[in-house]
Amino acid sequence: MNAQSTPMPLIDEREWAIDILGAGYEFHTIELGNDPDGETDVVATVVRFNPAAANSADHEFFRRPALLWVHGMTDYFFHTEFAEYFHDAGFAVYAVDLRKCGRSHRPGQQWHFATDLRFYFPDLNAATELIATLHPSLIPAAHSTGGLIVPLWLSELKDSNPLRHSKISGLILNSPWLDLMYPRVVVRLLTPVIQFLGLKKPQALLPNDGLGPYGRSIHKDHFGEWDFDTVLKPVEGHKKNLGWLRAILLGHHEVHKDRVNVGVDVLTICSARSWFNREYSPATDSADAVLDVKQIQKWAPHLSSPASRVTVIPIEDARHDVFLSTQGVRRKAMEIVHNWLKDHDLTGGEDFSSN
Repeated sequence: MNAQSTPMPLIDEREWAIDILGAGYEFHTIELGNDPDGETDVVATVVRFNPAAANSADHEFFRRPALLWVHGMTDYFFHTEFAEYFHDAGFAVYAVDLRKCGRSHRPGQQWHFATDLRFYFPDLNAATELIATLHPSLIPAAHSTGGLIVPLWLSELKDSNPLRHSKISGLILNSPWLDLMYPRVVVRLLTPVIQFLGLKKPQALLPNDGLGPYGRSIHKDHFGEWDFDTVLKPVEGHKKNLGWLRAILLGHHEVHKDRVNVGVDVLTICSARSWFNREYSPATDSADAVLDVKQIQKWAPHLSSPASRVTVIPIEDARHDVFLSTQGVRRKAMEIVHNWLKDHDLTGGEDFSSN
């Protein structure tokens, strides 16, 4: 890419501030206005790893293709190892904390509360518009609930705004949530009840869904190595509500009826097995303790057309968030993603890697 075609920043770089993750990490808050669910005004927060930020005259960062991390439920971006690995591989790494999640939660809001997954689309549109002014291309990397929201958004974007969609060059999914992880007979019985009650009492809270073993497997104060903020990401998970669960079921229905087509090549990674238990055990460290990986492998090929555009790679001993697996497993996962990006010519035309 020559200098004349280099995307240059169209926002004031002073709008980026030092992030809670420390040196090299910056955040920018995007005001989104009124909440369609009637709570306080909503924002999205974009985070980036930009270790050369002190040298504002150095525009090498803006010539890199960008990755955009999109978190799951009960989550926020704290994945510094992922950011620094892919920065060293030649990418600009960004993340977005969606409305009412992580850095974007505001007083007067229920954590993660949304009665329609389409309410997240403005967050993703705004983040994409911001990053696309700075970088030549963008590849979302979406986890769990984010791995449902982003395909729904991209499918809609392909039809509603082809120009913005053209900025998206691929999609990485990390254990996307594409089905309820219960027996089919239970799902069939519960679905009409949830659909009804989700409309009538959307803010009614659901019983705790047993995320504690997974949370304890990753946090340093229990059995893990990660020092994440347990206010933003409680070990037991944030309380969920009926309106949110209804929205999830409607999103699953779109996938299952083949109404989703993201229009780009997709890499889906997940664990090779699931392990559901109400108590932590060492088996929790080498399996998906949240979702049914067989469902992920079944539904992921339905996200792009033709299905051959979707690559699904189960990874032995991976956790639910593959990039929070034990060290050797997550390193293997990052190498798989990097190789897929190279194989699909998504690394950009210049070599910025320091590996």
